[in-house]
Amino acid sequence: MKVLAINLSLIISLSNLLQIESLSHAGSECGAQLVESIPIGLTYNSTIISKPTFDGLIGLVSSANSSIEIASLYWTLQGSDVMPHPDNSSLEGTKLLNALIDSSKSRSVKIRIAVNEGNLSDNSTDLALLKGLAQIREVNFNRLLGAGVLHTKFFIIDNKHLYIGSANMDWRSLTQVKELGIVLNDCQTLANDLSKIFEVYWYLGVENSTIPKQWPQELATDFNATNPLSISMNQTDYSVYLSSSPKPFCPFGRTNDIDAILSIIENADKFIDIAVMDYFPIFLYQKNTHFWPLIDNALKSAVIDRKVSVRLLASHWNHTRESMPIFLHSLAAFNDKKLFGATIEVKLFVVPAFTPFQASIPFARVNHNKYMVTDKTAYIGTSNWSADYFVNTGGVGFAITSKNNTSAEHNLRDDLQSIFQRDWDSSYAKYI
Repeated sequence: MKVLAINLSLIISLSNLLQIESLSHAGSECGAQLVESIPIGLTYNSTIISKPTFDGLIGLVSSANSSIEIASLYWTLQGSDVMPHPDNSSLEGTKLLNALIDSSKSRSVKIRIAVNEGNLSDNSTDLALLKGLAQIREVNFNRLLGAGVLHTKFFIIDNKHLYIGSANMDWRSLTQVKELGIVLNDCQTLANDLSKIFEVYWYLGVENSTIPKQWPQELATDFNATNPLSISMNQTDYSVYLSSSPKPFCPFGRTNDIDAILSIIENADKFIDIAVMDYFPIFLYQKNTHFWPLIDNALKSAVIDRKVSVRLLASHWNHTRESMPIFLHSLAAFNDKKLFGATIEVKLFVVPAFTPFQASIPFARVNHNKYMVTDKTAYIGTSNWSADYFVNTGGVGFAITSKNNTSAEHNLRDDLQSIFQRDWDSSYAKYI
């Protein structure tokens, strides 16, 4: 009976996709905007003002008329989920949670949440408050793959609007942690493609589910690194695709996330700028450490073989592992243009705690974003850069390449490049 229940769940999920398939090829103009969470007190000598992550997410949830799908690692949107005496910086998380509750109660919006099993805070009541209002499934990576977590962070609204980025379902991700993502409006084809990734999580969230040897054809995609989707966003033409990890979670046609990253690195002609919290060419969470130099080799090859300059902005905070500077120094050793014809520069970004209260917030005050921008492509992901995140952990990436419209005012690659340059030049970033 359990097998029948799992198969029935997949059939129902696929029928949802088929219902919107006829709409998914509508060539309407998409709206796209980068969103950021800038921790309270962090200021720049810069004119760049991004839309806050909270504004982007609350706008999406408030606009929902029929459905909301959320893929998430954990839920701590209320201040009391994290600490006994939070301050007002937790209120945005509470507002987002209340907006989700209201969407179900007042507008009968169907909510589905895929969350990592075992990452529910002992103090968190967020999902309990959504009980009866949302369908919730927990994905057990230990059972499915022997390791890993669902580290993905995305929203799909009404099968046409979406968010992908680094922000967790956590009030700290709105006001106390530096995050970056993208909000897309009226992008039915792209939302439908992201829905296929969500349906993989949804299927695997059924008790005793197993990873199929071959995923159903309905979950296959036509859009990938070799055949990207042509789409107009903000009156600019782009080639885009969604990538996913781990590889066993990728139905036919889906580009594996690490392959997307390597492809973007290998196709860069002039420069590669990377902002990521953790950078390790090893497995971090296995009992026995193993070397995993795929990204390391690609970056060094870009410098030596193609004279492409690389800048890496990693993060330093209370929980940075002692070994990370060792690996970063091995990259920074290539900062010699005379010798190599190009350079690798490495900086660490620190988000200070400006008050005793900020210092007391657990797991906060860090640059948590995960993106890359080259002279050709912008990439926004949900994974840190170590082997585990690509081999046995759930994550997604969004790759965007403009199609010869580089002079457009709202070119997303240029916007992301400006954000990177702002952070790189700031007083919070120091050479390793």
